[in-house]
Amino acid sequence: MTQAKELGRGAEAVLTLEREGKLTFVKKDRVEKDYRHPEIDSQLRTSRTKREVKILEKAAKAGINVPKVLFSDKQSIIKMEYLEGPAVKEVLDENQDLAITIGKIVAKLHSLDIIHSDLTTSNMILRKILKKGESSIKPEVYLIDFGLSFTSKKLEDKAVDIHLFKQALESKHYENYKVLFELFLKGYLDFEDSDKVIERLVSVEKRGKNKAKF
Repeated sequence: MTQAKELGRGAEAVLTLEREGKLTFVKKDRVEKDYRHPEIDSQLRTSRTKREVKILEKAAKAGINVPKVLFSDKQSIIKMEYLEGPAVKEVLDENQDLAITIGKIVAKLHSLDIIHSDLTTSNMILRKILKKGESSIKPEVYLIDFGLSFTSKKLEDKAVDIHLFKQALESKHYENYKVLFELFLKGYLDFEDSDKVIERLVSVEKRGKNKAKF
């Protein structure tokens, strides 16, 4: 018998925490949209589900902390590993060095040409795990919610990814966001093209300021 509890309902999907026997997992179901033509709706849900699964598996294979994909019907449903732990949003201000870790994770993502598109501290989980070969439990940052993610080699897309993260810091960690963003950039230097992305970030932010004037 399956037990289920709704975790959230977004613009395109419903997340539920489910338990089947001893297995606890998160199910993501891209729901049908009545305002779209049924055939187009089906194609969109299928393509977005396939893309998300592919990106999650690519990231996991590279050693990036993301939920394991347990099952996908390749149409609208993904069952993923349940990650227990607080959202980084809740602990970052008291553990600012986590921003360096986040920078390193995003550097790995961008080296794989993966653009997350929703980098917020709400979409990061601090999970305590015991790694093979280690004697003590260490907290690890995991990235979740790759529903808007895509692959791109463009510096612009990577710069926008960072710009959105910076905006999230300003919104949710406004008292410490300058320090946190500097620490993030310190970790992001692991990316070979970090200097080019950061240079593009400056132009992205200038364009945003110019638009705001009109």
